[in-house]
Amino acid sequence: MASTTQTQLQSRIEMLSPLMVNQIAAGEVIERPASVVKELLDNAVDAQAQTIRIELEKGGIELIRVTDSGMGIVADDLPLALASHATSKVAKPEDLDRVSTMGFRGEALASIGSVARLKIRSRVSGSPSASCIECDGGAVVGVRPDSGPAGTSVTVRNLFYNTPARRKFLKTVQTEQGHCMDRIRAIAMSHPGIAFEVRCDNRPTLLLEKREDTRKRAEDILGKELASQLIDIHADQQTDDRGLLLWGLAGLPSLARATTRAQHVFLNGRPIRDRTIQHALKEAYRGLIEPSRHPTAVLMLEMVPGSFDVNVHPAKSEVRFRDQSLVHTVVLRAVREALQSTDLTTGFMPGKSGYAPAPGSAILPGAATRPDDAPDIMIRQNADRFVDYFTKQVPQQVQGKISYDALRKAMESPSPEPSPPPAALTHNAPEQADAGSLPMPVPRDPVLQVHNSFVVTQDEQGMLIIDQHALHERVMYEYLLARIQREPLESQQLLMPVVLSASAQQIQQLGRLEDILTTLGIQASAIGPEKLAIHAFPTFLLDKRIEPDEFVRELIERAERDSMEPNAEETLHEILDMMACKAAIKAGDQLGQLEIESLLNLREQVERSSNCPHGRPTSIRLTIAQLEKLFGRT
Repeated sequence: MASTTQTQLQSRIEMLSPLMVNQIAAGEVIERPASVVKELLDNAVDAQAQTIRIELEKGGIELIRVTDSGMGIVADDLPLALASHATSKVAKPEDLDRVSTMGFRGEALASIGSVARLKIRSRVSGSPSASCIECDGGAVVGVRPDSGPAGTSVTVRNLFYNTPARRKFLKTVQTEQGHCMDRIRAIAMSHPGIAFEVRCDNRPTLLLEKREDTRKRAEDILGKELASQLIDIHADQQTDDRGLLLWGLAGLPSLARATTRAQHVFLNGRPIRDRTIQHALKEAYRGLIEPSRHPTAVLMLEMVPGSFDVNVHPAKSEVRFRDQSLVHTVVLRAVREALQSTDLTTGFMPGKSGYAPAPGSAILPGAATRPDDAPDIMIRQNADRFVDYFTKQVPQQVQGKISYDALRKAMESPSPEPSPPPAALTHNAPEQADAGSLPMPVPRDPVLQVHNSFVVTQDEQGMLIIDQHALHERVMYEYLLARIQREPLESQQLLMPVVLSASAQQIQQLGRLEDILTTLGIQASAIGPEKLAIHAFPTFLLDKRIEPDEFVRELIERAERDSMEPNAEETLHEILDMMACKAAIKAGDQLGQLEIESLLNLREQVERSSNCPHGRPTSIRLTIAQLEKLFGRT
């Protein structure tokens, strides 16, 4: 009976105390010391501060003090600053649709005060003295006079001292300090007009002067040694009232990292995380970095406040765009065009493991850009011209090694006309080119094949060492991608279906990819609970003596491992990558001079020839200066 009464009493609905309300809010907003730092910096930026000083002790667990030179808070408003949902930044419901400040919820200081010892000292310009107010675990001490310069100083001590369950989940001092510094750098990067000073345990840690140039501030934070490896990005997209301005820096492929921590994205000065933008970045670098790595980038987006909603996350770190597709398209195109206009040939670093980007910037001949109205899957503006070049300009006597059309052409033309001299060996080739066609190859510098695996030649900057398999894999990949824009790949029906064993789950996974596989010339179906039959296979893979069962078995394993999605762009690219890798020239294949010339000519016509589809470099450059240094001439 007692237990029943107790249950009834516990089920009664009661109003929570203000302390409980604020502590619950703190659980959403204040996760760790870095969350406090972020909220206090937001307020300092909104106060139009010109200088901000941050002091941390024990990673912010024992002390966080943020002092700014902003407008300050009048004495009468200090109690309201500690009240829940009291703010000067929004007043009407429609204000939430056009938030232009960093903070606006009016709950940060109240939440912090409920789980720490908080003191605010502030003075407005022209006031004879400052005022202060304190809050100890939710208990507010009245306003009293104080001394200090114009601006505001907020001191937070003993975070989570009255909620030990929360405090024990904090990490080490070093880890918490690292999170605090990440938040500080993020705010500082998007506000170059503010000077920042950071001291950790009374030691100078970071000093950033006021900057007029956003790139300079980014270099101050990322490191000046990276300046030569960052490409400028610009975009201006106007669509009705949803204008989007984009400025940023894209790191060269060599700066790719294992996580997305090196991606800094800002919307109207607010650091954000957004999967749409992350996906656009990943797609822009497709084929330039390994799939498991992520590009380095700084993106500054400016949009009309009504075109996005920041009121979707308690910490205001995520937003919802009204036109998500517009943002994806602008970011993808801007980053891709910046990469296309830069020489991405990898440079050699003597005495170090790894590589660095080549110095200088040059537009690659024949590099194509994505048309405005093309879907994401179609990335060739001149797909037809590229296919025509590949099949017509490449000498027929070498097409059997670097193209898959030779056999079909021979069968269709029993008595072919004599082939003209190879374009690569014709000195007046440029004059013979038709208007609107791709540029004809010109005579090339001497080339040498080394160990039947690498091609060595020269350019205006120095010596180029080319991995023949990696380069041909890129060429085949781009060719296949261009071909499927015209029509499905040519397929050959097998005289007898090839049967292989597969689990019911694997057969189901492959069945979901039927549309993509049909486009690529593969027809396969289940003929039993654990049997799969291959009925047709791409002609060019059969010409390359690729066994259908081995290829499909590897495809099944990848589909299961990578959870390939039907009709997904990533799935198409991954299967094309497999095909290109199988069909490409291998290390150890001896090439004739004409074959080498044709491959190098294709290098100038194909997009992203600096990297294979997996992201590995196809070419390494040794500059003249590096050669002179290696031989002791400088």
